[in-house]
Amino acid sequence: MNATSMQNLAASAAPAQRDARHDRLFRLMLTSAAVLVLMILAAAAISMLWQGREALQSQGLAFFTSSEWNPVENRYGALVPIYGTLVTAAIAMLLAVPLSFGIAFFLTEVAPRKLRGILGSAIELLAGIPSIIYGMWGFFVLMPVMREYLLPLLDKYLAPLPLIGSLFQGPPIAAGMLTSGIVLAIMVIPFISSVMREVFLTVPTRLKESAYALGATRWEVSWDIVLPYTRTAVLGGIFLGLGRALGETMAVAFVIGNSTQFTTSLLEPSTTIAALIANDFGEATETYRSALLLLGFMLFVVTLIVLTLARLMLRHLARKEGN
Repeated sequence: MNATSMQNLAASAAPAQRDARHDRLFRLMLTSAAVLVLMILAAAAISMLWQGREALQSQGLAFFTSSEWNPVENRYGALVPIYGTLVTAAIAMLLAVPLSFGIAFFLTEVAPRKLRGILGSAIELLAGIPSIIYGMWGFFVLMPVMREYLLPLLDKYLAPLPLIGSLFQGPPIAAGMLTSGIVLAIMVIPFISSVMREVFLTVPTRLKESAYALGATRWEVSWDIVLPYTRTAVLGGIFLGLGRALGETMAVAFVIGNSTQFTTSLLEPSTTIAALIANDFGEATETYRSALLLLGFMLFVVTLIVLTLARLMLRHLARKEGN
């Protein structure tokens, strides 16, 4: 091999080596970013747990099982805010998921083409409204409407029922977990419906046209064609909304009543982890602040467990679909 050939070979190998170095650098940057996010989350969780160690040492495991919350006597139990957090989020999902599905299917299959973009943008803009606005709307508009119209109906028709009646018994003040769940549902609908709309648009047109050609109705197409094709992404959007509902603070603080007394009634005042922390953290003493920080750690754990279960469910569905 002569000198010219050697020079040509070296010249052709130089770009490949440079590209390999750039690829390694890019991979290192991405890995560092992912590890940094995990480190920040772990540091936040450990920091809250460490600063809540005083409450954990004084209360022990009773902190997670007791319903007594008495800052005057330094007795703290997280059962009421944990229960309130889970119940309000569950109510929000029960209301928001069907409505979001209907909105997404309407925008992709039923609405005139000229309205689809306008309505879709309007719904997505709702996601940008500050949560305190939702809370004020719930306090000044939704609660009076519920006191005047909804609560009398619930007390008349549902409260006397044997199994679920206790859920709808209580004073007609409209501050409670039901009102909070309704407000949360309105807040998470833009997130869930936007995700559903985008994934519904990915369904091949040929599949839907074939179903319509065989005589299927719109409902059959949505339930038997669109939803099975996109169910993994739809569940991802639902759990995205659930994560938002679990951690919402100001909107819930306006309408839940902020009571630390345990109740199974959806109409009586209660509280959530985020609302209790927001209301009491500014005036908390050292021991009380430790209990609130431990509550923050509990919210972190509850959200992590829920999202982990969601991830496992999505992985299970992916395996069933052969992906």
